Amino acid sequence: MDIKSTKNYLYWLYCQFELITCSYLMEPWEKLLFYTFNITMLVMVLYTAYIFVPLHISTAFQYFLQLFGNQHENTVSIVK
Repeated sequence: MDIKSTKNYLYWLYCQFELITCSYLMEPWEKLLFYTFNITMLVMVLYTAYIFVPLHISTAFQYFLQLFGNQHENTVSIVK
């Protein structure tokens, strides 16, 4: 895939995005507000997922380990 076809493909995706969201009907300042809002929401969702999803996975993992009887914290190992 060469550079020109990649550029054309990205332009085609952008045109599809504008058609789906009907943003081709907006004025330039409306597009700026629309895109700024959407990008801000996307960044906030990604940041929240980055911060909270590992915590929830860790908590669920610890819960299921305790549920199935793998209790390393309660057992005392004697090392000689």
